[in-house]
Amino acid sequence: MDAPVIETDRLILRAHRPDDFPALAAMWGDPAVTQFISSKPSTREECWARLLRYAGHWQLLGFGYWAVQWKDGDQLIGDVGFANWEREISPPLDGLPEGGWVLSTEAHGRGLASEAVNAALAWMDAKFGAKTTACIIGPGNTASIRVAQKAGYQEHCRSEFKGSQVIQFRRTGAC
Repeated sequence: MDAPVIETDRLILRAHRPDDFPALAAMWGDPAVTQFISSKPSTREECWARLLRYAGHWQLLGFGYWAVQWKDGDQLIGDVGFANWEREISPPLDGLPEGGWVLSTEAHGRGLASEAVNAALAWMDAKFGAKTTACIIGPGNTASIRVAQKAGYQEHCRSEFKGSQVIQFRRTGAC
C-alpha cells in the first residue's frame, strides 16, 4: 500500500520520495527540531534509514508517515503519521499505532502541526474505525502536548524511554 494523498486547507500529506532526502536530513539535523525528540540532531545515515522505514510501514502495516508540504510548494516541511516502532518502554504500547509529528523550524508556530495531525487522524479513523492510537511526548515539549490534546489525546501515564521522562498519551478514534 502506498500512502494516500491528503489535502488540507494549507497542506498536502503525501508519500515520501527519494528527492525528499535533502529536506528531511536538514529538518532532522536541526537541533531546534530534535531537542525534545532525541535531544541530538540525526545524522544523514539515520535520516536515510528513517526515510526507508517510512516507506516500509505503508507496505507492511497499511499505515505510516506522510511527507508534509505546502499546497503551493513541493518541498518537504515535515513528517506526520503513525508507526509501530516496537519501542522498549514500560508500560508497553502493545502494538498500538504511535502517532508522531515533526515540522521544520520555519513551519513552527502556525498551527500546521494540528492541521496535519487532525488530517492524519481523520484518515486513521476512516480506515481503522475506533482504533486506539498512542503518542509519547517529553514533558518539556509543551507545543507538542498542546497539539496532542487538541487532537483528542489524553494522558495515559508517565514513563521513561531511553533514559528520559515521557508522557504516554492515548486516543480512541471515531467509529
